[in-house]
Amino acid sequence: MNKDSFEFNFSSIYDELNFTYSTTTDFILDPSTQPCDSAALSNAAAVAVSVFYVLVFLLAIPGNLVVGLVIGRNPQPLSPSDLFLLHLAVADVLLATTLPFWATSVTQGWVFGDALCKLVSVLQELSFYVSILFLACISVDRYLAIVHAMDARIASRKLVSWCVCAAVWLAGGLLSLPGLLNSATLDTNSTNGSHFTCKEHYDPSSANRWRLATRGLSHTLGFALPLAVMLLCYGVTLRRLLRTKGSFQRQRAMRVIVAVVLAFLVCWTPYHLTVIADTFLRAKVVLYECPTRNAIDRAQFVTQSLGLLHSCVNPVLYAFVGEKFRRRLEHLVKRTGLLQRVSTARPSRSSLSSEITSTIM
Repeated sequence: MNKDSFEFNFSSIYDELNFTYSTTTDFILDPSTQPCDSAALSNAAAVAVSVFYVLVFLLAIPGNLVVGLVIGRNPQPLSPSDLFLLHLAVADVLLATTLPFWATSVTQGWVFGDALCKLVSVLQELSFYVSILFLACISVDRYLAIVHAMDARIASRKLVSWCVCAAVWLAGGLLSLPGLLNSATLDTNSTNGSHFTCKEHYDPSSANRWRLATRGLSHTLGFALPLAVMLLCYGVTLRRLLRTKGSFQRQRAMRVIVAVVLAFLVCWTPYHLTVIADTFLRAKVVLYECPTRNAIDRAQFVTQSLGLLHSCVNPVLYAFVGEKFRRRLEHLVKRTGLLQRVSTARPSRSSLSSEITSTIM
């Protein structure tokens, strides 16, 4: 048989394929599927932020330790509000311990490995949830003590307050568990080169569901509900104080509590609103575009820095607003004999002048 009979002309098929898959075909890229370049800080800005974190750390640790010492060394039994404020100081200390890690990551990327990324993330989330939950507990306690005239010295209230503290730490621990999903990830989209970052890392197939679930809990249990409780309790309490004659002492006692709550809201509300905006962007409620993505990333960074500042704010409020706290601090200093040691170590002007006079004479 002649092999030429088996030859087949493929030219017509080739022409059809060449026409169908022509290189001149226009492809339209979907912007929502394209990675965006990371909005990195300049070197000067990164150093400034790192120094800011270190300064907050240096202020927060001793300040909150003094608050805890003054409240804890009070010879009288702690009231529920004092107990909650003591635990609030502990939460601020935990938040402050994360600051050196974030200060280093701003300039050098995350260099501490995956395990510390998870631990630091959990501690930050834990301190956030515990802080707002204890502030809500304080608002309820002030409401019960002022509006319903419930005595804080009742043994049952003390037992309940300790149970509430345990419940708050347990709830904060459960709400902070999504921090375990954070991991040290190599960021190759940064304009400053590749480096590791500590951030959320979900399975791509279920990322949206996980993110919406965890952030939904964060927005409701960790912010909206405690905020509603605080606003309701303090609104009713302040209205009762304004109507009560001779309530100056109670109004003065309320100043510290209100100042602490306002400080928390000023420090953390912008961050929480930014996270909500990020959730809407990822859920495609808002049109996904790289400028919007980068703007929200910058806003999250700035507002998170403001939130971390909260760890050193409360001791300042106690010192400037709380008269009872200043009296306790003065009493503690006198009882430990610190003022006497300082006074003996530094001679007074009168004694010094008398010594000079006797020497000259």
